[in-house]
Amino acid sequence: MAERDDNWSDDLAAACRGEGIVSMYQPIVDTARGTVVGFEALLRFPGFAEQDPEVWFARSRRAGCPAELEAAALRTALAHRPSLPRNCFLTVNVSPDLLPAPAIRDVWDEAGHLGGVIIELTEHAEIESYLELEPDLNRLKAAGALIAVDDAGSGYAGLQHLLALRPAFVKVDRDFITDIHHDEAKRALVDMLGAFAGRLDAWIIAEGVERIEELDVLASLGVPLVQGYLLGRPALPWGELDPEIAHRLARRVPARRPSVGSVLEVAATVTSIDDAREAFAGDPSLTEVVLVSGRRPVAVLTQDAALLGVLGQGMCVNTDTPIPEALERCVTRDIPTRFDPVMATDDAGDFAGLVRVERLITALTRSGTTVSS
Repeated sequence: MAERDDNWSDDLAAACRGEGIVSMYQPIVDTARGTVVGFEALLRFPGFAEQDPEVWFARSRRAGCPAELEAAALRTALAHRPSLPRNCFLTVNVSPDLLPAPAIRDVWDEAGHLGGVIIELTEHAEIESYLELEPDLNRLKAAGALIAVDDAGSGYAGLQHLLALRPAFVKVDRDFITDIHHDEAKRALVDMLGAFAGRLDAWIIAEGVERIEELDVLASLGVPLVQGYLLGRPALPWGELDPEIAHRLARRVPARRPSVGSVLEVAATVTSIDDAREAFAGDPSLTEVVLVSGRRPVAVLTQDAALLGVLGQGMCVNTDTPIPEALERCVTRDIPTRFDPVMATDDAGDFAGLVRVERLITALTRSGTTVSS
């Protein structure tokens, strides 16, 4: 046993230095378009006899070096980020209790701007409260990252955490997806989680899709994003979707409805709070500007917000989002922000213009479409 512990110690030290580990990337697919829109980075251990990642993460906790192993995993995952396809995001995993660890904070500092990165909070350790993690989560969001949570629906505490975090993405565990085409209760649960996520202004991602029948059900339920062996196994950068599955999904798209792109407004953009203050000072008629990082929108700023240096978490929609869907997301926001302008982005995540709730309502009434359609 002592010899085995010594071997583990040496192996852990090597893995924490980034030796013997690689990152594989599993595609995440948009069910409405039949295209790959993201990848989840998953750590693998080809340089060692033990291949199970769960064994490694559990052992690192017992050995007192979980942050060091997860930091090595994050660096490995982010190493291929420069070659990420332009229209795709990258999901990386981190244990929420390790967010304040210096080793993890160092990774984010090295990475710089985190636009296009989704940080998925996993459950390698139980978290009673996310309150103490708010400073780290806020820093990540300010750097351009989005937050995702795993295992939606796993108990009352899990739902409490969803309400507290207000993530951008909610992942539905594979246990709720397997054989969903045979189980009405699972269909009802996934449908409920989708509605719940919509109330949080979040997208759901269904994990573990392995059968075409499961995919068909999820697409019919309007689940926007899916991943699993059917769509693509974890692989070296960057996998593509099987053309037959892409065609199967694309042909399900209903008749095109009026989209956000039809009601866009041009808006002034700035790259800093100081620039926003100067813009308002130079143009008294200006009502708002959009703070951008690179070409990605960060927040809509009013003059008061610019003067106070207050950054809210603005809502973003794609220009192809149907107007009923965009409006439904708008009106489920908190009351103080319910009628704030919405930032629209193109498929690459770049800022395309502003959308006002009033124009969404007008376009909806003129088209004769209902919100629930």
